[in-house]
Amino acid sequence: MKVKATEPGWVTTNEAAEATGYTPAYFRQLARRGVIPAERVGRDWLVSLDAALAYKAKMDALGDRKHNPWREDLAEEGRGRAGQSEGQEEV
Repeated sequence: MKVKATEPGWVTTNEAAEATGYTPAYFRQLARRGVIPAERVGRDWLVSLDAALAYKAKMDALGDRKHNPWREDLAEEGRGRAGQSEGQEEV
C-alpha cells in the first residue's frame, strides 16, 4: 500500500500518540508487526488514525483481559494458547 504524506486519515506516529496517549515508539512497533495499517516514508512512519483510534478503543474495552493468553479473539487469530485449557501449562 502506497500512502501519500498528504492523504487525509494518515498521521505521523507522534500525532497518533497525541491522539491516543500511547508513545510514538509503541506505534512504530505496532506498524512493524502489522497490527495497524502503516507505511514507512523515509525514516518516518505514517499510520491510519482511524486504525490507531480503533486499536486504542479495543484495548480500553479489553481492560485487564488484554493480558489473558486464553482470550478467544487470540485463538481465532491463531495466536495465544489455543488448544490448551485454562490453567494448563505448556510443556
